[in-house]
Amino acid sequence: MTSATLTPYLDGAKALHIGASSQFGAPRIAVEHIGAGPLVMFLHGIGGDRSTWAHQMTAFAANGYCAAAWDTRGYGDSDDYDGALSFTDIADDLARVLDAFAVNRAHIVGTSMGGRISLEFYANHPDRFATLTLAGVHARFGAFSPEAQRQFVDARRKPLIEDGLDPADIAPAVIGKLAGPNAPDDARTRAIAAMARLHKHSYIKTVEATTQFDREHVLGEIAVPTLVIGGEFDPLTPPDMTRKVAADITDAEYHLIYDVGHLGNLENPVEFNRLLDQFLARFRDRANVAADPEILAG
Repeated sequence: MTSATLTPYLDGAKALHIGASSQFGAPRIAVEHIGAGPLVMFLHGIGGDRSTWAHQMTAFAANGYCAAAWDTRGYGDSDDYDGALSFTDIADDLARVLDAFAVNRAHIVGTSMGGRISLEFYANHPDRFATLTLAGVHARFGAFSPEAQRQFVDARRKPLIEDGLDPADIAPAVIGKLAGPNAPDDARTRAIAAMARLHKHSYIKTVEATTQFDREHVLGEIAVPTLVIGGEFDPLTPPDMTRKVAADITDAEYHLIYDVGHLGNLENPVEFNRLLDQFLARFRDRANVAADPEILAG
């Protein structure tokens, strides 16, 4: 593992690369962490990066956890990669990150694409979960109507490929459609800034891979405490869809955050953190206490 210095988004946090140079195999993964205690691993959505979890990382570090967030391969400070995106490869990246913290099990929290990564991770590494939290998540792209599928792809792929625009050019419009009608300016600003930093070609590969994603059968296999969070005005994964995800997971808890869209952890971080904290508190010690990756790397 290398530990080249990265600039953290949060005061008091540490940021580093997990893994060797990408020329020797898997891409290096950028991870930011703060606090000490059981590991809570936050996984961002398709248009985000680790910065979108700032409110959660600050809160959970203060509550006695090691709060960590990554940039998925091809995002943020993580390396790009050759070939098509494989969600299985991302799951293996996550296993490497948990290894770097010297934990067998962590609390895994994923929003949108991060939730799909969580499902892929469960399919491949079910023993690494202490708990699972899914926010604004669908388990298969086919759950959307054909029109919704077309709109999802066209709003992202067409302007970048056919029109030659950059992610920064489309970010305000995309985020504007995802956020709830009363989303605060801070939420919109943070989400737009994260989307503007996307790696254009890696993002396109992620969008294309998402259209093939189907881990719906995994929902019935989940055997760890699970929390599912929906947003009242979520246009991408509306309440009926997130309720169905929860219903398909044995003993999953479901909570709806009112007056938010698809960006619940940004739009109402106080309520999101309250729900997550109450849930994790009951299962806190199922996760291992995290070590410092930089110390382990020597």
